Amino acid sequence: MSYLLHHLLETSAKNYPDVEAVIFKDSSITYQELDTRSHQLANTLREHGLEKGDRVGICLEPSIEEIVAIYGILKAGMVYVPMDAYTPMQRIAFMIENCGIKAIITAEKILTKLYTEEFINTAINHLQLAIIDNTENINQAQISPTKIINWQQVLTATTTSLKPVKLIDSDLAQILYTSGSTGKPKGVMISHRSSLNMANCFYECLQVQPQERISHQFSITFSASIIDIFTSIQAGATIVIVPPEMVAFPIMLAAFISEQKINIWSSVPSLLIQLILRGNLQQQNLSALRMITFAGEVFPIKYLRQLMEIIPHVQYCNNYGSTETGVRTYYLFNQIPSEMTSIPLGKAGHNIDLFLVNDENKIASPGEIGELYARGSSLMKGYWGMPEKTEEVLIPYTLNSHLGAEIVFRTGDLVKQDTDGNFVYVGRRDQTIKSRGYRIEIGEIEQIISQHPDIEEVAVIPIPDEQIGNRLKAVVVKKDNSEVTQNKLQYFCSQYLPKYMIPDQIEFRTQLPKTPRGKIDRVLLSESEKK
Repeated sequence: MSYLLHHLLETSAKNYPDVEAVIFKDSSITYQELDTRSHQLANTLREHGLEKGDRVGICLEPSIEEIVAIYGILKAGMVYVPMDAYTPMQRIAFMIENCGIKAIITAEKILTKLYTEEFINTAINHLQLAIIDNTENINQAQISPTKIINWQQVLTATTTSLKPVKLIDSDLAQILYTSGSTGKPKGVMISHRSSLNMANCFYECLQVQPQERISHQFSITFSASIIDIFTSIQAGATIVIVPPEMVAFPIMLAAFISEQKINIWSSVPSLLIQLILRGNLQQQNLSALRMITFAGEVFPIKYLRQLMEIIPHVQYCNNYGSTETGVRTYYLFNQIPSEMTSIPLGKAGHNIDLFLVNDENKIASPGEIGELYARGSSLMKGYWGMPEKTEEVLIPYTLNSHLGAEIVFRTGDLVKQDTDGNFVYVGRRDQTIKSRGYRIEIGEIEQIISQHPDIEEVAVIPIPDEQIGNRLKAVVVKKDNSEVTQNKLQYFCSQYLPKYMIPDQIEFRTQLPKTPRGKIDRVLLSESEKK
């Protein structure tokens, strides 16, 4: 039988039944309890007619139930589809319809918003079952034929094993939606094998020990959360969920790290920068902290040096990857040479091969910049329902004929290797940028803004920012006599886009600069920001 993601929990529940598996605020759950509750959820899903391979949405705020939901869905042989509880309802509805979600685990307030006239005839038609925190105010007749049950009913379900679901490690475990250049998110299909490979990589890299306390700050929609959710459980460690309201208050967050005796902290660099600048880290007892890992964006080296001066006793780890490939490289360090101007991406992780291809479609020479390609068991299976998009990035490997027709992934990242063999990030081939740790496709934002009835043209450009990676600026041409303002346009965007994708600044112009071929001259727009 193949070893699968939920087997990590089952093994640790046998080895560490009374160890705290997850902590959130004043509540916690042991490994035995997590194993039991997730088993009850799996039985509930199957008893209500869901089958192997069905997609189940998770739309919850950070909570213990979120972790239970992930393992329960996997135990049932199904695929979990995480959704940000703070994202616009239209985006959630698109995901439900796009991959045919059969059940959703969410909160009453979210389900109530979802069941409006606007969505009821599209996305909701797929739903057979909704599991929510409170059913008292729900009108079952209004949302028929979807069956509604509350979480307490799940916790009274049988713990007796139903007939085992036969799965193999190449079966889907998750579909994670990322920003899409067509204006629609792309559903990245990830197998058990892919996530297991990522979990194993960081189990070895971070040397996680039983009962260590691991922060869980990344949203479960973010591929880096796979390390928190699966590596921690594999090790018999304790997942400490970071309350989302603390993220805006660096002093509170620094105190949280101290009070919770966090051993391994993971976040995007922009959050660590806020801790450096405003968290008064020097006043906290951080002796329990032994590792800080970061991912999602470039960490400006001047801030990283400051952090290492404040917390000199820990080891640091720069993780680099994408949803499509998991984490591809890591770079462990506890000092930075004075001549180093940027932190390397590091070397290839467990069971993945990386190579660079130059503009002549040949393997790049040492020191030469090339596009990074990846091969191995971490690769996604493709984009859900988007074969054309899949074929653009998953391509046959032809440079070594002895490997046959193996498929590799084109990352779109421009990279070079230093003299030690570490990969060093240079930039992107396309318009994908990073902001606050999120990967954003500029085209998706432009697509939404262009739908506003008063907008004629739009170009979104990234403005480099040392603290968050990039800020977003929209340059737009509005129709004559239009009264649209920056605030009105930002509000319009908020109905369709997550907060991190809404432009920070909107500039109105009478026309946009064009290239000789009539395209918007983005280079000229970007250069104008440097003056």
